[in-house]
Amino acid sequence: MSKQHIYCDAEFRADNNGDGGMRLSGYAAVFNSETTIGGMFREVVKPGAFKKTIKDKADVRALFNHDSNIVLGRTKNGTLTLAEDDKGLRIDIDLPDTQQAKDLYRQIERGDIDQMSFGFNVVKDSWTRAQSENELPLRELRELRLFDVSPVTFPAYTTTEVQARSLVESAGILQSESTPEPEADMPPNHSIEPQLDPHLERAAKLIELETELLEIEL
Repeated sequence: MSKQHIYCDAEFRADNNGDGGMRLSGYAAVFNSETTIGGMFREVVKPGAFKKTIKDKADVRALFNHDSNIVLGRTKNGTLTLAEDDKGLRIDIDLPDTQQAKDLYRQIERGDIDQMSFGFNVVKDSWTRAQSENELPLRELRELRLFDVSPVTFPAYTTTEVQARSLVESAGILQSESTPEPEADMPPNHSIEPQLDPHLERAAKLIELETELLEIEL
């Protein structure tokens, strides 16, 4: 499975660590805070999702904009520390003495950059079907393999529209468990497409419209 990204409203700050160095601290993920993915489903990180990553002392990087060329810290050498509490995934980054890190520190201090994202693979998740046409299915992320945490200029969805649809299909949210028998007057090679839930059809139309509007603006 390819690495995914999810963003949250940042709860981190830039401050001086007392010895003239630069530090970022706060939360890279907030538990039980829903994010809508591709207009197709809701996603939420559950408490304990990062417990195994932290326990196993996984080698996680702190990056900027998920760019592996801009490394801000690393758990392996102690310049990035991770901890779970009741609120979410807490991070502390001792920034390097580089021009890129200095610029980022100032941008966060000014409020130009105020959101975070993290890269992960899903180990365990669970799905809850929508209870009405006006509701989206809910995906709960229960165990994640964490790769990086990253302040970001723009928040990123975990997946593209196509990947989001694939996730919904694999979870059985599409109404395709059984294919109806073809009518007697249908050609022998005629196939019947699985039917989408109404809310997924509306989501697809909205995404298509948003794409057209973006192309017009550009």
